[in-house]
Amino acid sequence: MTTRIQKANRKRILDAALDVFSAHGFRGATLDQIAEAAGLSKPNLLYYFDSKEAMHRALLSRLLDTWLDPLRMLDPDGDPQSELIAYMRRKLALSRDFPRESRLFANEILQGAPRIEDFIRSDLRDLVDEKAILLRHWASAGRIAQVDPYHLIFSIWALTQHYADFSAQIAMIRGDGGDPLDGADAFLVQLYTRLLTP
Repeated sequence: MTTRIQKANRKRILDAALDVFSAHGFRGATLDQIAEAAGLSKPNLLYYFDSKEAMHRALLSRLLDTWLDPLRMLDPDGDPQSELIAYMRRKLALSRDFPRESRLFANEILQGAPRIEDFIRSDLRDLVDEKAILLRHWASAGRIAQVDPYHLIFSIWALTQHYADFSAQIAMIRGDGGDPLDGADAFLVQLYTRLLTP
């Protein structure tokens, strides 16, 4: 049975690993960096996770359901524009609330997705295909504009996750020390409302 201390240490290690992986990517991260960030010795770290790969897999598996949930929530019986705007807002909220996780995912994709290729080719692809059918149905019924459903989904990913993955760039360009997401919601609602209106 896992004790309270063991659960706390696992969480501490995964939080530290998330910091290190999101900053340095899988290849750039080391066990020494993760142990230091967790405030634990390397042997103590290896007691809980036998390798860097094991920590990375644990973080990705925890993340993937979170990443899919906003798209799963598109309601076929809802108002199409409202559903898509709500989806965009859920993705924007993930960028605000889980920037390290977004960078972890981005780093994995930039490396060719070696650890989540099966997930992308199965679960994610199946979900996107399912939602593309729904978007085509809405467009053919005249409820949204005729848009390529895949590129619509890709654009929502790109425009929302940019705020997590490139927050340093946004902060430097804006230079005001404010929240990089200030004004993003209003802008994206305007953009997608215009794009989706038949």
